[in-house]
Amino acid sequence: MSREVSPILGLVDYGRGNLRSVQRAIEHAGGTCLLVHTPAETEQCAALVVPGVGSFGDCALQLREAGLWDVIKDWLGADRPYLGICLGYQLLFDSSEESPGVEGLGVLAGKVVHFPRGSGLKIPHMGWNQLHIGTPSDRLMKGLGETPDFYFVHSYYPVPEDPSVVTSTCHYGLEFAASVTRGNLSAIQFHPEKSQNLGLTMLRNFISSLSSNS
Repeated sequence: MSREVSPILGLVDYGRGNLRSVQRAIEHAGGTCLLVHTPAETEQCAALVVPGVGSFGDCALQLREAGLWDVIKDWLGADRPYLGICLGYQLLFDSSEESPGVEGLGVLAGKVVHFPRGSGLKIPHMGWNQLHIGTPSDRLMKGLGETPDFYFVHSYYPVPEDPSVVTSTCHYGLEFAASVTRGNLSAIQFHPEKSQNLGLTMLRNFISSLSSNS
């Protein structure tokens, strides 16, 4: 009896942030993880995971310098499985107020904006906050309940032009899109690797969706 081979998740390394915590979380959730530094390494992957720490502009520049920007854009254009975390979510949009003049991947229409200044909000939005799940049947959201708590660290948030892609929202001074899904693309503003058991459940959901697509 042959053992089922776990699909490989390519964790894109663009030289910023602590990828090890994301890698450990994926492996703890039962996934096989490959750190991706070059376009050739994506060829063995069933999915790409793009995490995010740093600025919109710096990340875009580093992905371009590594030759990975166009690879990711083509991957998304072919509707191959993708999970964007935090900045890996924001990069999907046309632009960000954080880095004027820098183009995003433009896979989802909309822009990334700063939380309102002068509103009394502590910026960045950091810590635990509730999701309000609008699409419980979404592949990432199964088994999480209606208002699970996840861990956030961000000063900017995307505003999708198409509300149908939004699968959950979060309230922090205003309601913002905390996650989106379109086809095989999934992206989240919060950090599953910092969100304990619910974060692992979400990663397991994503990994399971790869097996069902294969």
